[in-house]
Amino acid sequence: MKYGRTFNFSAGPAMMPEPVLEEIRDEMMNYRGSGMCVMEMSHRSKVYQQIIDEAEQDLRDLMNIPSNYKVLFIQGGATLQFSMIPMNLMKNGKAVYIETGAWSNKAIKEAKKVGEVIVAASSKDKNYTYIPDCSDLDIPEDTDYVYICENETIHGTTWNKLPNTKGHVLVSDQSSMFLSKPCNVSDYGLIYAGVQKNVGPAGMVVVIIREDLIRDDLTDLPIYLQYKTHADNGSMYNTPNCWAIYCCGKVFKYLKSLGGLEAMHRMNLDKAKVFYDFLDSSKMFRGTVEKDVRSLMNIPFVTDSAELDAEVVAATKAAGYDNLKGHKSVGGLRASVYNAMPKEGVEALVKFLKDFEANHS
Repeated sequence: MKYGRTFNFSAGPAMMPEPVLEEIRDEMMNYRGSGMCVMEMSHRSKVYQQIIDEAEQDLRDLMNIPSNYKVLFIQGGATLQFSMIPMNLMKNGKAVYIETGAWSNKAIKEAKKVGEVIVAASSKDKNYTYIPDCSDLDIPEDTDYVYICENETIHGTTWNKLPNTKGHVLVSDQSSMFLSKPCNVSDYGLIYAGVQKNVGPAGMVVVIIREDLIRDDLTDLPIYLQYKTHADNGSMYNTPNCWAIYCCGKVFKYLKSLGGLEAMHRMNLDKAKVFYDFLDSSKMFRGTVEKDVRSLMNIPFVTDSAELDAEVVAATKAAGYDNLKGHKSVGGLRASVYNAMPKEGVEALVKFLKDFEANHS
């Protein structure tokens, strides 16, 4: 690591790739001869139009997004999508949700304000430590969509096999695993991701939506809450989060330079293995998730007591490994190892925890 930077294991906002930050730094005062920082320039200018166009195209290239899908950059973060999705997609007023953790639970609560929500499967009975079998869900014929949180940031589970939606539209919150591995966009009707975990600075969500799901009959819905508004205006109905789009565009190009999502997935598998191998061999620390659904991005773990957990958090922070405290709703510890976390950061943390365990024993 350079510049005395810390290894930041936060669940978000999270680390960004150092080469990207260096490039942003170099363009900060004068973006490519424009005489302005990107934060200062008009979103209606030709120079900014090129920035957003390149960002969208690079994302399309990375994910092989089909031409019948729109890419939208929307403010409000992922949480706004808990409401926008049912507002826009509930034609029949009914949706199926799979409950696998805190974030899908929040989405369920918001969707219930709009229409009927059927929780067709849940892992709440075991504190969200597994992904329920979704090969034969009871899905009513008039269901508008099936919703999943594909990677639960707080509880550390991930979907390795998508649910059988029986022909219904699949909606996925990919916030904490977006661009971490290849994705067949055609399997989904809508994908969304808050960018502050794996792509860029906070304040924006990327929505990838199949065109036939964009409705023009929602005249009573506030205009900003309609996907059609953003799709028809190239994500610039109003002033967008210009800075976040610019930073995300840099990350998209960086991922392409590494070899794309296949290469990134290999790196993430390698990185996570270092940590999980440690947890599986440790006598002090243990993972909290069933092995076959362990997230590559968010790794929750615990000791035998909350007091020792707190001692570990304090020790790691003092040693320069930041944000390892588990979410307030579950406690324990959590290491988020998103795309930008280098393998050397994981190896350094594992060495520290091994030493802590040896000295404590």
